[in-house]
Amino acid sequence: MSDSRTTNTTAQKTAGVPTTVVSAKPVVLSSPGRGEDLQVRVSAPSSGSDLPLIVFSHGFGWSMNGYAPLADFWAAHGFVVLQPTHLDSRTLNLPAEDPRTPRIWRFRIEDLTRVLDGLDMLEASVPGFAGRLDRDRIAVAGHSWGAQTASTLLGARVLNSDGVPGEDMSDPRVTAGVLLALTGLGDDLTPFAAEHLPFMKPSFDTMATPALIVAGDNDQSHLSTRGPDWFTDPYTYSPASKSLLTLFGAEHSLGGIPGYEVAETTDESPARVALIQHLTTAFLRSALYPEDTSWKAAATALEEDPDAPGKLQSK
Repeated sequence: MSDSRTTNTTAQKTAGVPTTVVSAKPVVLSSPGRGEDLQVRVSAPSSGSDLPLIVFSHGFGWSMNGYAPLADFWAAHGFVVLQPTHLDSRTLNLPAEDPRTPRIWRFRIEDLTRVLDGLDMLEASVPGFAGRLDRDRIAVAGHSWGAQTASTLLGARVLNSDGVPGEDMSDPRVTAGVLLALTGLGDDLTPFAAEHLPFMKPSFDTMATPALIVAGDNDQSHLSTRGPDWFTDPYTYSPASKSLLTLFGAEHSLGGIPGYEVAETTDESPARVALIQHLTTAFLRSALYPEDTSWKAAATALEEDPDAPGKLQSK
C-alpha cells in the first residue's frame, strides 16, 4: 500500500475545494471560578455564511495551538472551529499541587459549554465574523482526554465510586460528534490509573448523540491492561447512531493528528491523517445536514478500496 494510492482512492473522493482560512487567537472568555480566563482559537473560512461549528477539545498537555492537521482542514472545508485551551495545557504550566487539579476533568467539560455559551462574545471579538454562524448545526470533537471531554456533551457519563452514573452533562445544542482515540470502560485500568484518574470510569449507555469513533488497532495504552480493542468500547457500548473507523497500524496519535514531527506522533502517516480529515468532514456534514450524501460516498469509497488503511462499522 502506498500513501498516494490510499489518498487518491479513498480520501480524495470526499474532498471539496478548500477555501482560504482566517484564524484569530486568543479570544478570551471571562471565566469566573476557573482561576484563568478561557483562551480560544477561532478558525473559519474567509467567506460564506450559515457556517456550522465544531468545538474541539485537545488532548492532555496540548492547547488551542495544536491539531492543525484537523482544525485547518475543517475550516478550509466550511466549518468554524473553536479550540479552547484547557487547564492541563503545558502553556499554562499548572502545578500538580494546584487545588484545581483533581477537578480538571470537570473544568474541561465546562470549558466546552462555556464556548457554546460565549458565541456572542466570540462573534463580536473576531473582525468580519458577526452573523456568519449557524447555531443550529454544532458538533463537538476531541482527541484522547479531549475525546472523553467531548463525549460527555454527547451523553456519556462518569460512574461514581459505587458504579452509579454521575451527572448528565449532555448538551442539547450539540447534534454530532467525532471522538478520536477515546478510552474505553474503566474495568481494566492499571493500578495507577485506577488510583489517580477516577474520572476514567465512563458509561456510554446514554451517549445517544450520533458520533464517529476513530480507533487505532495498534494503540496500546499504559492506562489499561487491555489491548487496543479498549478503544472500541465507546462504539460497542453506546446506542445507535454510531460509526467506528478502525485504522490499521495506527497508534494513539492516529498518524499525526496533533501535528507532524511532534513527540506524540509515533506512527507518522500523512495518508492516514488525510483519511481522517476527509472521513470526519464527510461524517459531520452528513450528520449536520441530513440531505448531504458525503458520508455515504466516503464509506463506499473506503469499502471499495483494495488497499484500505482501515475498516468502517456502523449501527
